[in-house]
Amino acid sequence: MFEKRKLGRTGLDVTSICLGTMTWGQQNTEAEGHAQLDLAIGRGINFIDTAEMYSIPPKAETQGSTERIIGTWLKSRGGRERIVVASKVSGRSSNDWLRPGGKPARLDEGNIRYAVEGSLKRLQTDYIDLYQLHWPDRVVSLFGAGGNVFRDLPRPDDSVPIADTLGALGRLVEEGKIRHVGLSNETPWGTMRFLAAAEAGHGPRIAAIQNSYNLINRNYELGLAEIGLREDVGLLAYSPLGQGYLTGKYQGGARPAGARSTLFNRGQRYEKPGVATAIDAYLALAREFGLDPAQMALAFVTSRKFVASNIIGATSIAQLETALASADVAITPELEDRIDAIHQVHQNPAP
Repeated sequence: MFEKRKLGRTGLDVTSICLGTMTWGQQNTEAEGHAQLDLAIGRGINFIDTAEMYSIPPKAETQGSTERIIGTWLKSRGGRERIVVASKVSGRSSNDWLRPGGKPARLDEGNIRYAVEGSLKRLQTDYIDLYQLHWPDRVVSLFGAGGNVFRDLPRPDDSVPIADTLGALGRLVEEGKIRHVGLSNETPWGTMRFLAAAEAGHGPRIAAIQNSYNLINRNYELGLAEIGLREDVGLLAYSPLGQGYLTGKYQGGARPAGARSTLFNRGQRYEKPGVATAIDAYLALAREFGLDPAQMALAFVTSRKFVASNIIGATSIAQLETALASADVAITPELEDRIDAIHQVHQNPAP
């Protein structure tokens, strides 16, 4: 059985491993998505994560496909009350296929309400347990872009005020369409502003933050980890394997058939200078300790005290079995010291 952890101050208990689903609808068929759900839920996982944007990479013709696959599974299997379902509303976006009439997505009440209604319909459920803002409405560094975006912040700032966004979410909570709220791809400043807005009575308190966190990107530790621990905002860690790069399958420029970076060429975040050298060091450490490198990387993330749940993803049942089994891998004090020694030399090459 998987450890259960508190999700913020919500009273919800979620498993330490969460089933990520973003490949369903492109790399995975509906039947394969159902098979993954059957396996994970059957093993004791109670937490699944999706988004209105999925599947990934985002395309108009596949937008919402992942939620639809989850929805048909929920309808056919029943037991909705046993599952904690998390989804996300897209942040500020110029994609002209997300909203009616090609209007840009924003985190205002109209956009959020439209997104929630669509997700509920596709998921075939009356409520979403955790509804997250996929990325902020304001200008921030996203998906490995680096900090250069902050050299010249736009003035005046035309982003939707945080209090307005939180208020819109609060009204959906009051209506019973969502139960709790969370952030994703958020900064320390943004997280504290959302907490302050909730304290001021503008809406519900955030329960979690879903950010990238793995052996080659531990930036979360630099500011957000303290906020998470002191404010009871758990990390839902995504990309714990660095899009698969920490398995070693892409080392030396390899491109295995059917792998994500082979199919879509979207791995630039993990192809920056110094990344391959750092991965080599972690691969060697796993070999020395007799561990599967993927399981070592996953176990490291799961073992962090500020992590509420580790979002794993798989495109095959074999990969899912490996990921689920990582819950049985212990990060011993000796292994922890060796991981930190590598991190000291190769700090966050893929932020």
